[in-house]
Amino acid sequence: MSSASVDRFVLPAHTPPALPPGLRSHLWLTLIAVALGQFMVGLDGSVVSIVNPEIGRDLNASNAGLQWVTNAYLLAVAATLILGGKLGDRFGRRVIYITGVAGFVAASIAIGLSRTIEGVIFFRVVQGVFGALIMPNTLGLLWDVFPRKKLGVAVGVWAMVSSASVPLGPIVGGLLVENVTWQSVFWINGLIGAFALVASALALPRSKNPKRGQGFDIPGVLLLALGLAVLVFGVVNGGTWGWAAGGTVGCMVGGLAVLLFFGWYETRVRHPLVPMRLLRSRTLTSGTLVTAINVFVLLGTIFFVLLYLQNVRGYTPVEAGWRMMPLSVASIVASPLGATLTERFGARLTLPLGMLLEAGASFGLLGLDVDSSYAALWPSFTALGLGVGMVTASGGAVVGSVPVKDAGVAGGLLTTALQMGGALGGSVLVSLIGSRVGSGLVGELTSAGVPGPVASGLAGAKDSVALGVWPVSAHMTVQVKAAVIEGSGHAFINGVHTAASVAGVLCVVGAVVAVTGVRPSASAATSD
Repeated sequence: MSSASVDRFVLPAHTPPALPPGLRSHLWLTLIAVALGQFMVGLDGSVVSIVNPEIGRDLNASNAGLQWVTNAYLLAVAATLILGGKLGDRFGRRVIYITGVAGFVAASIAIGLSRTIEGVIFFRVVQGVFGALIMPNTLGLLWDVFPRKKLGVAVGVWAMVSSASVPLGPIVGGLLVENVTWQSVFWINGLIGAFALVASALALPRSKNPKRGQGFDIPGVLLLALGLAVLVFGVVNGGTWGWAAGGTVGCMVGGLAVLLFFGWYETRVRHPLVPMRLLRSRTLTSGTLVTAINVFVLLGTIFFVLLYLQNVRGYTPVEAGWRMMPLSVASIVASPLGATLTERFGARLTLPLGMLLEAGASFGLLGLDVDSSYAALWPSFTALGLGVGMVTASGGAVVGSVPVKDAGVAGGLLTTALQMGGALGGSVLVSLIGSRVGSGLVGELTSAGVPGPVASGLAGAKDSVALGVWPVSAHMTVQVKAAVIEGSGHAFINGVHTAASVAGVLCVVGAVVAVTGVRPSASAATSD
């Protein structure tokens, strides 16, 4: 049977390099080195969601600026991930990985030292570029070191760290911002990175692709980065500019046009950045789409739920972070379980199962109200964490569905989809909340008892209401202030329900794509 028909947890056949006698016991030190880098990159994708308010107050930043603190990082990672994998293949995964960790730490320290929001955004981009050198080379390093019988365990630990790092962000960020400063959220990467660098220097092998002498597709790198950047820029700004505005439509159409041209160009070069033949793998294309939906829903939900917990319910960053704990615990539990189920039954089971769990989590948030108890939240957090862990653990099977020689590029595609989903999740779902708030705010204020002229005058406060901040002022009477709070709360919750509904529908679509697009497992195929 060809490798293209396999969807199980397939790991490329390999012969690990012979380690020096003194390093043969350092297999698990290699895993620690790789896991620390992966954890650091994943953590910084979500940690800012809870420290953004502090950054905004300290640096006088606008809401748009704060959105870019998150999106600039995710966009930079997404646009350069495949390049990071290619550089690892050509110059050695060890040297590129260590360069990525060192650069990531330096950029993190620079963020903490920045005194303008523009400086923070710039170094977030730099941080993202170095993060893109880390992520695509982690699995390759494990494959280079671990013997086949231990590789499954190592990849299971890697998947657990990957899926746990994002939901742990709000908890870590909340503890640091409340007890130290917002800068410490980035400076802690110095400590994590130092351990990763020491472990890397001791344990990581020198490895290169045997075909490293082949040409390097520089035009392909530039076209892919440009297309992704322009497309995501349009989507990120859609909520501010308007989805039908010329700038939004122009960026989205322009980005798609560049990506289509990139695809055409890649079919005509000898050594393409992304071999287009990979797209003929139904399992890879379906798994890539599901991966994007998975992280879109995860980061988008974390973003607006933290707005609700902090701004609407008034929890401190630490209190809000701890209330996200069921999400973190569930994802940690689900990752090894998902890896075991994938190895036994194939990704055709775990991918749709994960998507359906996330759909249930999203639809469960439709019962949320302004004064809901925590009992309305933790079941959805748990289901979301279980779903995320299941989908993340299926990544090895998705990559294993293509020939071994293409596994590196396939992993880059999958990780690019992950980062693209993350970059779009918070922006799109918060934009949906803003659109719903903008269309219904005046009506909700009026229904709550705010006089018509006052309600109309507060229409311009839709952006703050979309963030869970009510437009009350000292000169309002007690009755009007109470009515503004009530009406604003209803408008915000309506927006949350819209975002949750869209997330739930996307997850159902993802489940259908997984069932119809992922090929049957090897065992099932053999029995047919």
